[in-house]
Parts: sequence; structure tokens; C-alpha cells
Amino acid sequence: MSIVVDASVALKWVLDEPGRDAADALLDDELIAPVLWLVEAANALWRRSVLGELTADEARERLFELANAPVASLAVEPHLPAALTLATELAHPVYDCLYLALALHHETHVVTADRRFRDVAETLPKTAGRVRLLVP
Repeated sequence: MSIVVDASVALKWVLDEPGRDAADALLDDELIAPVLWLVEAANALWRRSVLGELTADEARERLFELANAPVASLAVEPHLPAALTLATELAHPVYDCLYLALALHHETHVVTADRRFRDVAETLPKTAGRVRLLVP
């Protein structure tokens, strides 16, 4: 079974953050994500470089590592209509709902470090249990 991972989980593979061990343990699974995951991760690395937590070179190195991570990046176009519907129903951003739409399509779940995303997904019967926290 595939597992959908979001950028918040992937970043833990290259940054020293709480939950890193749990994120690393997922690397043995079959991982999928909408291609957006790498853009979101790059943006987070850029933000850390702006804040002085990483140099620009370190951010690029970590992005290179993520680009080579064992995650199948899937096209977003087939899942955009479902993501938009979910975003409307959950009053939550489309980019997060893309992960959820992908999970529903593949009959699996999303693993995230984003508690708010998990909590909002619990409000609909069809998405309850489909978004799980990396570290409860």
C-alpha cells in the first residue's frame, strides 16, 4: 500500500527537527505525493535561508537530497477537481487538499506533521482517518 507524504514530513528527512526518526522510518514504505510537495519543500528551505537558519548553499543541498528521495511525484491535474471540492467542504487550502485527494484516489492516507490539517480532515466523514499525524 502506498502512503501519501506531505512536505512537512519530507523536510524532516533533511532538517534536524522533532519527528525526524518517525519520518525516516517511512522511507521503507512506498511513498507518493503530488508533484507540489517538492515546490512546498523548496519554499520552506528558502524561508529558512531568509531567516538565517540555513545558508543558500545548504538550502540547495537539502533540496537536491529531497529531489532524490524515494517519493513518486504524481501529476496534480487529475486531482485538482477533487482537491477543490475538498477545499470548499473543509474550508482549507487547495494545496493541502491535493494530498488528501491523492490519498482518497489511492485508497490510503496522508502522513503529515500539520496538526491543523489533520484536525480539519476529521470534520468530514469521507476524510476522517485519512490524514494522520507523523508524531501524535
